[in-house]
Amino acid sequence: MPIDERDRLKDQPFDYKVTKAGKVMIYYENRQIMILSEKQAGKLVRKLDQADEFNTQLLLAKATGHFKHGNER
Repeated sequence: MPIDERDRLKDQPFDYKVTKAGKVMIYYENRQIMILSEKQAGKLVRKLDQADEFNTQLLLAKATGHFKHGNER
């Protein structure tokens, strides 16, 4: 039985930092896994600022390719 990716996000601690230069560094389990340029990160940062914890995890998972669910709504 496949595990729903949405349930797994609760256990996946993504985090991010915005640098002074406007870059976004994304961390997964305290390891840096991705850096987005200021141009790439602008829209994502605006969404992250308005998101609750679950949606923050979801947005970061999608940005890094860790979330691949066929039934997104």
